[in-house]
Amino acid sequence: MKILIAEDDPNILAGLGELLSNEGYETLLAEDGIQAMERFREERPDFVLLDIMMPGLDGYSLCREIRRLDEQVPVIFLSAKSEEIDRVLGLELGADDYITKPFGTREVVARIRAIARRLLKSGESRDVRSFLFGDLQVFPSELRARRGEVSIDLSLREIRILELFSRHPGEVVTRDQLFDHAWGYEHMPNSRTLDQHISKLRKRIEADPANPRLITTVYGAGYRFDGWQ
Repeated sequence: MKILIAEDDPNILAGLGELLSNEGYETLLAEDGIQAMERFREERPDFVLLDIMMPGLDGYSLCREIRRLDEQVPVIFLSAKSEEIDRVLGLELGADDYITKPFGTREVVARIRAIARRLLKSGESRDVRSFLFGDLQVFPSELRARRGEVSIDLSLREIRILELFSRHPGEVVTRDQLFDHAWGYEHMPNSRTLDQHISKLRKRIEADPANPRLITTVYGAGYRFDGWQ
């Protein structure tokens, strides 16, 4: 799933790109409105994050152009403007949401996941059934897992990792297999990145993350899904 991020502040642009890449999204970065419009035409992303005050073409104008080409693609405005009239104008232009700067990473991720769930349910992934992962029921189209009445939010990458483990119960899944499936061939992170993702995932899904029973480490080889029996 591709996200176009248009933001003229290089620090915010790089930060959002890294944040959403870590969540499992493919990111397209643009430093101004004209570059963003070019990337939108070439790449046709699944949704768009737009800064309002940008050189070349401002976010409002860019949103109008995007809406002429695609009436359905979700658009979220990112802006330091907080006046109600600015929010109303953005929504009237066809934006789906509006995030005011400064914003926290959790807020951005939560808004993106909400839209991703909607896209997954309305697209090809709507036919993907849930699957069991130990005592969890995993719902890929919702980016969630459930243990009884408890709901656990998951990222796209975490869903991919669980899917791969579920296909190989009791088998060692190598680091290369995890990289290929969850990150893709074009982006190869280092081993530390993988370990951090597994540690983060364990904190979400294991009853006792310090003594994992679902995803166990096989030293020198990779990881294994042991909670299938």
